[in-house]
Amino acid sequence: MPSYALLVEYDGTGLVGWQRQPNGLSVQEVIEEAAARLNGGVAPLATASGRTDAGVHAEGQVVQIAVSADLPPARLRAALDFHTRPHRIAIRGAAFAAEGWSPRFSAIQRHYRYRILNRQAKPALEEGRVWHVPLRLDAEAMHAAAQQLLGRHDFSAYRAASCQAESPLRTLERLDVIRVEEEVHILASARSFLHHQVRNLVGTLHEVGLHRRPVDWPRAVLDGRDRRAGGQTAPPQGLTFLRVDFPQPLAWA
Repeated sequence: MPSYALLVEYDGTGLVGWQRQPNGLSVQEVIEEAAARLNGGVAPLATASGRTDAGVHAEGQVVQIAVSADLPPARLRAALDFHTRPHRIAIRGAAFAAEGWSPRFSAIQRHYRYRILNRQAKPALEEGRVWHVPLRLDAEAMHAAAQQLLGRHDFSAYRAASCQAESPLRTLERLDVIRVEEEVHILASARSFLHHQVRNLVGTLHEVGLHRRPVDWPRAVLDGRDRRAGGQTAPPQGLTFLRVDFPQPLAWA
């Protein structure tokens, strides 16, 4: 039975996240049910590079799935893309997965972007894709604070209480804050992240951007290792899983 890697894009609005849940529709369920059409009616298991939460989006999620239909990657991509309709989930590419390859354990870097719409008027076209913050944010102060969080640290202060990771140690390779006209973007890269880590980082940097806290406060929160001392968990709709890197890039069809 051939195993495939899929490049997947989705709008997380109205979905319960990547993973199957008893309380609503997930991205995993949609893809598995679409793949059942190519697997004798049996829904195969789909595994992903990252388990995004409810309301979080993806431009370059990578998924692995095996089906009994032995199809060229281009035909598999087209078939799955058709059968995920009418959901806002697109199969952008497909490739044969090498033996032993895993979208989760073979990944060497994951990249996220968080978008804040920083203007007084509420979003219309971007509703559900940004966090609306009407008060002016100081993106330069946020960036300066973010640079103090780079490197390998115990990120207990920035993990969710429900996080199931064995260790809070993570290496944050990138945490840039840039202003793009009316938006503030936070770009984060690491091999792996803790549950809610990016959203908790954003919520804490938000306090610096409003000048409610000094630039060195997010680092003090990190060193204190107490989640209760940090800022809010930023809402999910501003977060997008951009892409994942592997030692050998996949040849998408």
